[in-house]
Amino acid sequence: MAASMGSGERGFSFLGVLFVVTLMGALLATTGQLWATSGQRERERQLLWVGGQYAQALRGYYRSSPGLAQYPARLEDLLEDPRFPTPRRYLRRLYADPLTGGTDWGLVRTIDGRIAGIYSQAGGQPLLRANFPEQWREFEGMGSYADWRFVAEKAFEGNDAGIATGRGDEQ
Repeated sequence: MAASMGSGERGFSFLGVLFVVTLMGALLATTGQLWATSGQRERERQLLWVGGQYAQALRGYYRSSPGLAQYPARLEDLLEDPRFPTPRRYLRRLYADPLTGGTDWGLVRTIDGRIAGIYSQAGGQPLLRANFPEQWREFEGMGSYADWRFVAEKAFEGNDAGIATGRGDEQ
């Protein structure tokens, strides 16, 4: 039977197999892109959660200051506040940046060099551009992850009536 197959039939079979392989490759590429996009969206959600945890911890550190209210000098101070004889903890652990996998956060510093916020040092543009949680509404339309500044003064803004903005004017 193979001897009776003409060269035209073999060419047609080859084109059919080539078409199927090309179609499968395109489908795999599309699936890979969807997975990558889904993964990036999940990392962005994690970044919002982790950033919120840091902002709340920084706010707690500031608000529990004995005497003059201050932000921490190091992120490690959020794990165990050195200003008190008994340990006070504002975070259970230092969280990694979901986008970079490292703990090398960009730091938002006060005028005296203390840490008032963090941001991701990841490159690239966020997929999330709108519909942020209320406390991070100012992130809408921002073009880089470094613009997403998780600062203590925003952590509870709108949630605590009568609380100042955290610029050193509260007791």
